[in-house]
Amino acid sequence: MQERLKKMLEEAREQLSAANTEKEAEEIRIRFLGKKGQITEVLRSMGKLAPEEKKELGKAANEVKEKIAAALEERANAIKERVKLEKLAAETIDVTEPGVKEKIGVKHPITQVIDEITDIFRSMGYSVYEGPDIDTVFNTFDGLNAPATHPARDMSDTFYISKDIVIRPHTSSAEIRAEKELSPPYMIVIPGRCYRCDTPDATHSHTFHQIEMMVVGEDITMADLKGTLDLMAKKLFGPKTMTKFRPHHFPFTEPSAEMDVSCFKCGGKGCNVCKGSGWIEILGCGMTHPHVHEAGGIDTNKYTGFAVGMGVERIAMLKYGIDDIRLLYENDTRFIEQFK
Repeated sequence: MQERLKKMLEEAREQLSAANTEKEAEEIRIRFLGKKGQITEVLRSMGKLAPEEKKELGKAANEVKEKIAAALEERANAIKERVKLEKLAAETIDVTEPGVKEKIGVKHPITQVIDEITDIFRSMGYSVYEGPDIDTVFNTFDGLNAPATHPARDMSDTFYISKDIVIRPHTSSAEIRAEKELSPPYMIVIPGRCYRCDTPDATHSHTFHQIEMMVVGEDITMADLKGTLDLMAKKLFGPKTMTKFRPHHFPFTEPSAEMDVSCFKCGGKGCNVCKGSGWIEILGCGMTHPHVHEAGGIDTNKYTGFAVGMGVERIAMLKYGIDDIRLLYENDTRFIEQFK
């Protein structure tokens, strides 16, 4: 039996020296040290031996078992180290080789204009307020002092979900919500998407964006409105920009005006952008009508205010020289990447 144990040790070492994978080493372990392995069989056969023989053989079997286990561990570690080195060699990185250039995206020009305008008003102390895309007829028309015969109420102009619910045609509908939710005095800017029954062409779209601006406080005057918009125009189009206000009519403001800015392309001399006039219309504005304040629960004896509405697409087209509004919605990355 002693000779048999020595032969097992030699066989185990010989087989381990030829093993090249962890799987082969594990098979050798099972063959010699497993529950049905050769060493285990020797230990089980000791029951028939005399006590002295059993003691001597048990000692010899355990020594062989420990030597095989040590040889297994040594070989397994060698195999793991070789595999690691082979893997590292296969995954070697050439740090001198040029890397893959990552393509960086760019904000859409509409988003850029919205961010720029809201940042300008934030710098003046304004907060951003948002209204829902779907609103009530009251907030959209009635509360804004629009008469029942106003053409904007027609189904040919506004998308109706039901008799009393519309998809907002302008961000002005958020004014009534703001008056009911906020406590004056406050200054807010309201960016958002709007919808109208327009046939898309170079200057019209059924979906577009507006930015509303609203101020409610004590002793607010037209001078505050003009000064605020003049500062905004200079920050948006350049410090030499001039502004001009022309009388107009909006049901929710009185007095009302449209504001022009001096053409930023020709400096007011006249060109194709301003159609030779030297001026470009960019927004409508006015002092908020008392009826609008009353609809929102504002004390008209104490508070006054003004409101402004401007089209984001129009400003983007003027600022960046875009001649077709449809380019803003075609998702052509070649077009959008020009605005990095």
